[in-house]
Amino acid sequence: MTENVQKASSMQLTPAAVLGGASPLVLTATLEPIAGDRFQPAGFPEIGHVIYKAPRKDGTTEDVCIVDSAASMANHLETVCQRGAHDLDLVDELSGMPYIRCVTGTLENDKLPSDKREAIVTSLTEGHRIASSYFLAGAALKPDGSKGDGSFEADLVAKFGIVLPGSSKAHPPPEKWWNVFKVIFEIDPNSLVHGVLFPQWQIKIPRALTAHLEAFGAGRVDRSGVKFDRLGKTTSGQPIFAVDDATAESIRATFVLDVALIRSFGRVKGTETLGLSETKQEFLVALALWKIQRLLASPFRFRSGCHLRCTSLQSDEQDVRIEIDISQSIMDAGFGDSPVTDVFWPREKLYREGASDAGDADNGDGEEPSDNEDE
Repeated sequence: MTENVQKASSMQLTPAAVLGGASPLVLTATLEPIAGDRFQPAGFPEIGHVIYKAPRKDGTTEDVCIVDSAASMANHLETVCQRGAHDLDLVDELSGMPYIRCVTGTLENDKLPSDKREAIVTSLTEGHRIASSYFLAGAALKPDGSKGDGSFEADLVAKFGIVLPGSSKAHPPPEKWWNVFKVIFEIDPNSLVHGVLFPQWQIKIPRALTAHLEAFGAGRVDRSGVKFDRLGKTTSGQPIFAVDDATAESIRATFVLDVALIRSFGRVKGTETLGLSETKQEFLVALALWKIQRLLASPFRFRSGCHLRCTSLQSDEQDVRIEIDISQSIMDAGFGDSPVTDVFWPREKLYREGASDAGDADNGDGEEPSDNEDE
């Protein structure tokens, strides 16, 4: 009964109300460990996890621990879109939402059948997302499985329409930004929520949804671990190492949705819609809210020793709830019948011999392997 009363008194967030409301939308989730009171924060080389003294308005300070950075939280918000840690397919609720896959396989009569494609990374897993060389330097496959003419990068430039008149350089003049937003939405709308950077074209779209996870009234718990070498095959012996955990009075995840940024992706000029329609903007809001709801719906394991569950969700100190029908939002957005763009790489180019020396460490496409935390 109490739970039903609480649910009835909380405010429900809808995409339409959020899109037409104040910007930014700030949501604060209170979390707790699923067992005990210790948890494992993000660790940094040589210093372990970070606890800093945050000044308060009454002149005091509070010990605050960084549990997860904005970059890590962005990755967590992508993880909930996948079936599992090692499964690149999207969850059933997101069926029909466009995204990009890097695939390889053996061509048959210059075509790669859909059932013969081996997915390597997707635009939700690769560190640089849609701007990764895994996609740009590959060739998009046509519906019949044949390779397109030229690279996917060239396809994007053509669809963006950003080649400057009288020049071979690509850079979007103001009136071409509407094309950029529309094309990205059609092939990978999540990039408009997560953010994307094409430095070669001076296209930078910041994150519409950001988040960070902190613990307040935090205390450091120093303990130790030991490595056993039962077969004596290493020279390390039996080393004892330090392990840092933490406790806290409260753990809070803060989500910030830049609604004004999403609104800037489109507008109506006379009878013409430039960029994204209001319905498409609502989908981006729905996707952002769905990702937050999915992350908080059940206990989430941020790392091996940091398994947390949500106890409340608030906005401006008012309880809120998120109930998004993302499948209906995908239908309303009007995506095509073939939402997945497959970009082909020959197997021999993806799986090459390891570098023979430090001078060969570059992976050959001008892009360094990305960190897990992407900015």
